[in-house]
Amino acid sequence: MGLIWSLIVGAIIGAIAGAITNRGAAMGWIANIVAGLIGAWIGQGLLGTWGPSLAGMALIPSIIGAVILVLIVSLVVGRTSKK
Repeated sequence: MGLIWSLIVGAIIGAIAGAITNRGAAMGWIANIVAGLIGAWIGQGLLGTWGPSLAGMALIPSIIGAVILVLIVSLVVGRTSKK
């Protein structure tokens, strides 16, 4: 059951990051889950585990990490698609 909650929270974090960066419309649910989970890992690694936590993920650092990830990926994908 813990894995399901992690996927749900990861999807929500990824969707929030997509909404903040205005790049969420192009992302599907799988990309939102991946961005949320990897973003949580990045955010907690850089900023620690402060703030409210859900499904083992500190929400604020996780959202910040997901925003960073979405911005970096969109820059890389944007540059490669223009070539």
